[in-house]
Amino acid sequence: MERLDRPQLADFLRRGRARLDPSDVGLESGSRRRTPGLRREEVAQLAGMSVDYYTRLEQRRGPRPSRQMLGALARALRLSDDERDHLFNLAGEQPPRSGPASGHVRPGLLLILDRLYDSPALIVNDYGDVLAQNRMAAALSGDVSALPAGDRNMARRFFLNPAARELFPPEDRPRHARAHVASLRAVTAARPDDPAPAALVAELLAASEEFRTLWDSHVVAVRRADTKRFLHPQVGLLELDCEILLTAGGNQSLLVHSARPGTESHERLELLRVIGLQNLTPSPDGSHT
Repeated sequence: MERLDRPQLADFLRRGRARLDPSDVGLESGSRRRTPGLRREEVAQLAGMSVDYYTRLEQRRGPRPSRQMLGALARALRLSDDERDHLFNLAGEQPPRSGPASGHVRPGLLLILDRLYDSPALIVNDYGDVLAQNRMAAALSGDVSALPAGDRNMARRFFLNPAARELFPPEDRPRHARAHVASLRAVTAARPDDPAPAALVAELLAASEEFRTLWDSHVVAVRRADTKRFLHPQVGLLELDCEILLTAGGNQSLLVHSARPGTESHERLELLRVIGLQNLTPSPDGSHT
């Protein structure tokens, strides 16, 4: 492991924070600011870390950030691939290898996500890890930003977390289960040497009889567009169209949910936008309490 360069790391974080406007990351500008850029607490919020931890990094007295934390900071500061690699080097870590397993989201894709302030949207990799979500997505299905990286996987949560399944009407759950399994089948066949999706499949085969049964059926499909129904604890049932936009490499997707104008679901989605995350406290599993 290389040496942690605290002074240069602190300087790079400060400069990265200063160049961003709150509107660049989907935040309200609020009251007049004495200095340009994001506040420390805003970067901490975007990265899913405590303000104290981030402040200590900028003050050259923080501990060595974990690889997971460095990835979260790279996303929060909208770093390019080269800037992300520089951040890792300053922290004494090897930059992530390029390839399908990278969790780094391109700044342009994050910019699109931030601008979708009235539609639930999230960015996922091809085996279901949630890499980023906007406030509407957090309000719809729970804020996963504070969860450990492994617990942000949609397939793992669906099969192993009963609370996550309650987001969908009971009669819709078998269809979602088949879609998760079919997608994982396609990914593991396309990348047999990638350990991450293989480990996820092994875990689910060992822990879920439902997953084992569906896996044995050998259904293969990559989900594109879809219509989903959500049971929200505050606003009720929403029927939403889900558009799935693939990146050029096909290993990350932007999922955007919308309701058709004039429908009851459209009115309820607007209500969800108004209340936002108010009174929606995420529990340790990422679901609403």
